[in-house]
Amino acid sequence: MLNSHFFMRFVRNPSSSLGALGGLGVLGDAFALVLGVILTVVTTGCRANDSPFLRGADISMLPELERASAVYRADGREGDAIELLRKNGVNAFRIRLFVNPSTDFNKTWGATQNLDQMLALAKRIKQFNAKLILDLHYSDTWADPKTQTKPAAWAALSFEQLEVQVHRYTAETLAQFAAAGAAPDFVQLGNEIAGGMLWPDGKLVRDNHPDAGTQWQRFARLLNAGSRAVRAFDPKCQIIIHIHGGGREDLPSWFFTKLESHEVDYDIAAVSFYPTYDDSLPTLRSNLAELADVIDKPLLIAETSYPWKPINESKPTMTWPTTPAGQRAFLRDLFAVAHGVPNNRCIGIIWWYPEARPAGSLHIYRDGADALFDNDGNALPALFEFGEINRR
Repeated sequence: MLNSHFFMRFVRNPSSSLGALGGLGVLGDAFALVLGVILTVVTTGCRANDSPFLRGADISMLPELERASAVYRADGREGDAIELLRKNGVNAFRIRLFVNPSTDFNKTWGATQNLDQMLALAKRIKQFNAKLILDLHYSDTWADPKTQTKPAAWAALSFEQLEVQVHRYTAETLAQFAAAGAAPDFVQLGNEIAGGMLWPDGKLVRDNHPDAGTQWQRFARLLNAGSRAVRAFDPKCQIIIHIHGGGREDLPSWFFTKLESHEVDYDIAAVSFYPTYDDSLPTLRSNLAELADVIDKPLLIAETSYPWKPINESKPTMTWPTTPAGQRAFLRDLFAVAHGVPNNRCIGIIWWYPEARPAGSLHIYRDGADALFDNDGNALPALFEFGEINRR
């Protein structure tokens, strides 16, 4: 019999392995055919089970905006924002969770998502029969490339205690979502973690730094602590690892190949893509193609947006007009890149903060320029692109 080592070699390099089988005659040819079928299933990842392409939206701030009397309309009809997004093609929603966040929306630019608030939002999402992605920041505030601050309550823990706490917190959080009837379909461990997480314990340093190996090992242990909790909660729940810089040269392949070498248990490799932050669409295309070749995971564009009206920033990567039509053209082009990844490896796109219209006295990021609704809450053309993509 062929062993598992041969099978994995076949998955990585089918042409050379099939050549080796040729010497086995008819039996070898038959086995090669079976392996070829298996390879087709393995390399197409989640899509192999006919899972729909994720056309998603991160609506984490929606409860705060609704509390400030924001309303939303599509085709002239006012309604529940989740329902309007759902009816226009959105089939997945991401929500983020902080450990013990501030309640001051304006002071933190919206980093107020606590457990009670997100449980209520998750239950609403489930009522509309959509996929739920839970993004665990493992912080009291924004976790991103420049900031990965440990929760204040975890600050004095030793590394070993921190590892235990990541597992405990993840397990307890998932149990509470399940008890509320809103178990997530996907769990994202950390947010934009190319520089590590839970600094300084899990902070990554340059490869030539003397502590690089130790820090990668610690980082991997923290991630695997979260992964073990997710696997125990529900083996079918998909684990997402997410970094920034999907459209920056070499960053995704460097990070995810290092992650693989440290044997982190996860399912989906995810990137952010923001032309307003120097991400290039041609570079995203090449990065996704390279990732599809070097790691055996489904890929996801976990965050993206583009302004429908002018903003202060002007970057060479912003090659679409900052108009409603330009925003829609951006999304159409992004869908084309995602669907062009070899073997259907890219499984979805998540729009960040589509609900970001001005509301009351809230400080809204870029005055809502990246939203899928205008300043009066009317759906913009880009929203309808989520539904159109299925008809092409």
